[in-house]
Amino acid sequence: MDYKLLLLLTIVLSLQLFAAYVRAEDADVGIETSDEDASNEPASEDLSFEAQAQANAEKHTFGAEVNKLMSIIINSLYTNNEVFLRELISNASDALDKIRFLSLTDPSALGETRDLEIFLRGDEKQNTLTLRDTGVGMTRQDMINNLGTIAQSGTKEFLKKFQEYSDSNLIGQFGVGFYSVFLVADSVTVVSKHNDDKQQVWQSTADGSFTVSEDPRGNTLGRGTQIIIHLKEDATEYARVDTLKRLVGKYSEFINFPIKLWDSREEEKEVAMNEEELAEQLRIEQEDAAAESDDDESEEEEVDLDEGDKESDSDDDTPKLPKKTTKTEYETVWEYQTLNDVKPLWTRSTDDITDEEYKEFYKSAMKEFLDPLKWTHFSAEGEIEFKALLFIPSSPPQGMFEGATPKDNMKLFVRRVFITDDFSDILPKYLSFIKGLVDSDDLPLNVSREQLQQHKTLKIIKKKLIRKAIAMFQTLAKDGGEDWDKFWDNYGTNIKLGVIEDASNRARLSKLLQFVSSKTGELTTLEAYVERMKKDQDQIYYLGGETRDAVEKSPLLERVVKRGFEVLIMTEPIDEYAVANMPKFDGKYTLTNIGKEGLVLPGDDAINEKFDELKDEFKPLFDWLKDALDNEDLDKVILSKRLTTSPSAIVSPSFGYTANMQRIVRNQALGDPQAKTGYMMNNKLTMELNPFHPIVKRLLAHVQAEEAGDEDKDVARLLFDTAKLQSGFPIEKPADFGAAVVNFLSKSLGVQDDEVEEFEEGEAPDQEEEEEEDEDEEDEEDEEEEEATEDKDEL
Repeated sequence: MDYKLLLLLTIVLSLQLFAAYVRAEDADVGIETSDEDASNEPASEDLSFEAQAQANAEKHTFGAEVNKLMSIIINSLYTNNEVFLRELISNASDALDKIRFLSLTDPSALGETRDLEIFLRGDEKQNTLTLRDTGVGMTRQDMINNLGTIAQSGTKEFLKKFQEYSDSNLIGQFGVGFYSVFLVADSVTVVSKHNDDKQQVWQSTADGSFTVSEDPRGNTLGRGTQIIIHLKEDATEYARVDTLKRLVGKYSEFINFPIKLWDSREEEKEVAMNEEELAEQLRIEQEDAAAESDDDESEEEEVDLDEGDKESDSDDDTPKLPKKTTKTEYETVWEYQTLNDVKPLWTRSTDDITDEEYKEFYKSAMKEFLDPLKWTHFSAEGEIEFKALLFIPSSPPQGMFEGATPKDNMKLFVRRVFITDDFSDILPKYLSFIKGLVDSDDLPLNVSREQLQQHKTLKIIKKKLIRKAIAMFQTLAKDGGEDWDKFWDNYGTNIKLGVIEDASNRARLSKLLQFVSSKTGELTTLEAYVERMKKDQDQIYYLGGETRDAVEKSPLLERVVKRGFEVLIMTEPIDEYAVANMPKFDGKYTLTNIGKEGLVLPGDDAINEKFDELKDEFKPLFDWLKDALDNEDLDKVILSKRLTTSPSAIVSPSFGYTANMQRIVRNQALGDPQAKTGYMMNNKLTMELNPFHPIVKRLLAHVQAEEAGDEDKDVARLLFDTAKLQSGFPIEKPADFGAAVVNFLSKSLGVQDDEVEEFEEGEAPDQEEEEEEDEDEEDEEDEEEEEATEDKDEL
């Protein structure tokens, strides 16, 4: 009897244990990482444990301040609800960092779960998103303190600050990132297992309360935290694989730990054919063999067939098989696939990174297909520590100076988590072509991590980035060669813009400037110009114009070039603006525009004495020219120290716009209309005469002899307009100038008295006259038709 009872108890106990095992298998919703995860169809997770946990849960109520905080987070704080995933992955990364740190002193803290990973799984059927990490996990009390209420860690202070400033520009020190999940969630379940506690379940619908209970399934996680998000109806996209891939690639691509997504792939495998497929394959192979046989080998084929018959006769029961007995099939396999394959290159030492790695990272991270022209990788230490990686693209972006500054060239990371690419203020406009990233552990951010504080720290970062970028340009210039030539062709205008806008770095940028030299005919730097200066020369001479040819043939260069002085030729619209903001190069050398009055060259003592003697002699001509020209733009007429072969030239006053600057301002389609008619544009001009030119001497002789007549006035006007054209100024009355040239040509050919023969063709008819003619033609046609009808009737 005792034996039977013992046997019965053993059977009952075994059945109970088996039933418990089955229930545990059914209730197991932990994300496994073994090979068993791979399956043909993605089965939905069993979430029935949530109801079981809710039934035995301990209910807690949020305070009124926390409810208000939740409302602010959901309705006001975040402008883009997709950032919830970034916040959750960042929290998971923090948890993994903590357990890794603990394992340094206590290796047993890792236990059996030694892989530090983050898992994502979207379920479109149940409209859920599950995120799991193998981090440090949370105890029951941790859940109450960290998730249940954050009042103890700053809620009152946060609300006070938010009400005081009425905006979201607050330092991110309140730890409210987790609550961003309610931007997309109707309810959230957090399952967590800490080494010092049992597995706990936290649930909330952001309705003012939450529950905490022990997980009825026991330990299914091993260690870590699992967040199950029941998505809102308008947030179903976050359960889709493609959306999760995009968000991880955008925000969390450089997290230190692997981020794995439950996704499908097609797997190719060979399977055995069935009988029908084998027979069909055999038939195909035989037909192919017959088609490939050659007519000349027919006898050999007969022998082979006979042998085959003998073999078949000898073993009729053995079925024939084709050479190929398997077929290729494609199977959909679901498994966890790693998304963040690109590692954060900037966290490594520069000595350990090859050029190819930099190039590949640039193409991958910056979405480029060409190699960068140059890059710099550095770490800053001091008041703030950060790492940065800057690249110069091989080709400039389209419309670089059109519209607003690009917002996605510079990316901001905090502990390798992407924060924003609306980071345009970190570099000035002239460096807007630079691409790169900044990663800092202690950068001040607002609570939503979407806007940066205008803080002293940012100014420090900006200053260091600019200095490093300029140092990169200086290295290119020093090395020279094709890369420097390409850089200058693409970004030379940016450097000139920097000279205008960046006063603190103007001296550094000015040493990178290049202009065409009248002496070498090639681009030259200001430093090279200084090295070639003449004795006692302390000025850098330059002249601007529309084209290089026009500048090189300008009469304003004649004497300067003849005496061996070098002149920089400036043809880009920004050139004169740049040098105008740089009165001295290297603090010693003045930049002088030879298109303005008052030009003085070293060693001019002899010509000055000569001109002092000629001044009184030419004064009658000066007065006569002012009266004869009667031009309100003409201020004075003087002798020129810059002309050698030309009779005259026009120059601007010392503090006015040159001819080239006036042309640039005048041609700005959307420029300020007042600027086009302002003081700088309407300065009086100075006419300079070459006292040694035959035309000038002849005019002087006529004036001195009081024989200057109308023809001399015509010559004076033509001389003035020609000088304006050669000096780059426009002519106010081009028709009059053209008529004067035609008259001069006519006199040269002796046809000034001949009349022009005209072809007489009369004036074109008006519209009314054409209509009357059309009516007359119609009347004539009607009369002809009537006469034809009468003739027909008579016939």
